Amino acid sequence: MRKKYKRRNEDKRLLRPPKDQSFDFTDTDTWRVLRIQGEFVNGFDALSRVGSCISVFGSARTSPEDKYYKAAEKTGALLVKKGLGVITGGGPGIMEAANKGAFEAGGLSIGCNIELPFEQEPNPYQNISLEFHYFFVRKMMFVKYSVGYIIFPGGFGTLDELFEALTLAQTDKIEHFPIALYGSEYWKELCGWINSCLCEKHCTISPEDKSLYKIVDTPQEAVDYVIRTIKKNNLI
Repeated sequence: MRKKYKRRNEDKRLLRPPKDQSFDFTDTDTWRVLRIQGEFVNGFDALSRVGSCISVFGSARTSPEDKYYKAAEKTGALLVKKGLGVITGGGPGIMEAANKGAFEAGGLSIGCNIELPFEQEPNPYQNISLEFHYFFVRKMMFVKYSVGYIIFPGGFGTLDELFEALTLAQTDKIEHFPIALYGSEYWKELCGWINSCLCEKHCTISPEDKSLYKIVDTPQEAVDYVIRTIKKNNLI
């Protein structure tokens, strides 16, 4: 059973359609704009000098005994040994594993935590720990301060990060940094659907769009791919 935490859901409050407005200024959209601005300023200030980092995404529900947790931990360690920092969502599961690998290897381990009604408690393996109320501010930090993504098996949130990165790369809104999908067993059906349905049957993406990501199956393969691609594209 999911553990519930009594927290204000700021995204939900922000996106609630207007109706009877409170006279409390802290409940107005004007106040929220200022709070959003503050989150951007704090995030930019904390991360502006961290250097090249890789964002690692994946399920918060992955247990430490799971093979993907162990792989994410090893991946985090390999990344910092190559001089890269690691950024995650700062929570449990895959996020904890990648932070732990980076932290215990003596490297930079960053957590961009989000206020959620369940699941999201910060893991202890972070050199820099930031707290966000708004998903879109937090997502900006991943894109702005990363030179690549490694995406482990996960749910809707993980897929959200994946498809946002693919959309930004496809539309040339960001540098074409590497996007590695870890675990062919997990991703092969989704990628098969992308190939057969989006590309071949309906032509809603171009064949070259399939080169925006790569499936990998070992931590070393993941790290080698992101380093090779960021060097090729002069991202570091």
